[in-house]
Amino acid sequence: MRNQSVSNSLFHKAVLCFLILLSFNSCKPSEAEPEFLLRTALLVNEEHTWYKAFVYFGEILEERTKGRIKVEVYPSEQLAKEVEAIRLIQADVIDMTTTGSTLTNWFEVATFCELPFLMQDSTDMNRYINGPIGKLMEEEMINKSGLRPLGHFERGPRHLTSNRPIRHPDDLDGLIVRIPNVPSFVTLWKALGAKPTPMAFSEVFTSLQQGTIEAQENPFALVNNAGFAEVQKYLNLTGHVMSWVYPVMGEKQFERFPPDLKKIFLEAAKDMQAYEHHLFLENEKNVQEELKAKGMEFIEVDKDAFQQKCEEAIYNSLSPDMKKIYNQLKEEKDAS
Repeated sequence: MRNQSVSNSLFHKAVLCFLILLSFNSCKPSEAEPEFLLRTALLVNEEHTWYKAFVYFGEILEERTKGRIKVEVYPSEQLAKEVEAIRLIQADVIDMTTTGSTLTNWFEVATFCELPFLMQDSTDMNRYINGPIGKLMEEEMINKSGLRPLGHFERGPRHLTSNRPIRHPDDLDGLIVRIPNVPSFVTLWKALGAKPTPMAFSEVFTSLQQGTIEAQENPFALVNNAGFAEVQKYLNLTGHVMSWVYPVMGEKQFERFPPDLKKIFLEAAKDMQAYEHHLFLENEKNVQEELKAKGMEFIEVDKDAFQQKCEEAIYNSLSPDMKKIYNQLKEEKDAS
C-alpha cells in the first residue's frame, strides 16, 4: 500500500508540474492556435538523436498539415520520468514519449524488447520487430497500454560502465549497478553476482557522483549523452542487450485526428524513423572515439561467461507463455 501511495503521489506531482509549465506557456504571446497541440516527454537531452528526431517530426507535421498539428518536445525528463510519462499519456495530459521494455508494467511480451543475450545484432533485432513477435507487441501496446507505436528507434548494444574493469562475471562481486525498472534486468544482474538497483535515468549521474551506485549500463550514445565519462572510468563491452524503443502516442489522442490528418501523421512518423536511423548510424561511427577522448577505457569481456552464468535464470524467470515465444525465437535464429 505504501508503494502504491508513493507512486500515486509522484504521479500527482508530475501532473502538477505539467500544469505549472502549461500556465507559464499560456502567458507567452501566441501565434495562431493549432488544431492539435501534441506534448512530448523524453528522457534524453537536446543532443540525443531521439530529441532531434521528434523536433524534425514536429517540423514536417506542422508544414504538411499547414499548422493544424504542432509538436512541443520536452527533453531531459522535464515533464516526467518514463513510467510517469506513460501514465500522463493515458490520463490525456500529454501525448507522446519513447518507451520499450518498461511496458512490461502493462503487458509481459514487452520483455522481448530488451531480453538479455537474446539478440546479437541489428539483423536479429529487425527480424523480431518485423515478425510475429513485433506484431504482437504492437497489438498489446494499443490494447493493454493505450499507446500507439509510431515506428522504432534502434538503441545499439547496452554495455556496463564502472570504476573498476570488469572482464568476467566474477569481477562484479556485489557491484551496485543502476538498472531501469525492468524485471529481466533485475534477474540478469542478480544472476551475474551484482546488486541491481532500479532508478530513474535522471538520477543516475548524481548517484554515480555521490557513490550511491557504482555502475550503470546503457548504449554508447546514452553513456555519452548523459556525461557518464565524467564519473565512470571503464566501459566494459558486455553487449548484454540489443534493444530498441518505440516512439509512441496515446491511442485515444490519435483517434481524435480526422482521416486526412491520420494519414499525414503516420507518413510523417515513418519519415521520423528514417531520419532518426540516419542520425543513429552517423552517431555510432563517432561516439566510441568521443568516449575514449573523454578518458574512458574500453574493456573486452568474456561474453560467453556472462551469457552462460545468467541464461538459465533469465529463462526460468519467464512465464510459460513467454518461454514458448523464447524457444520459438531461438529456433528461428538457429535455423537462419
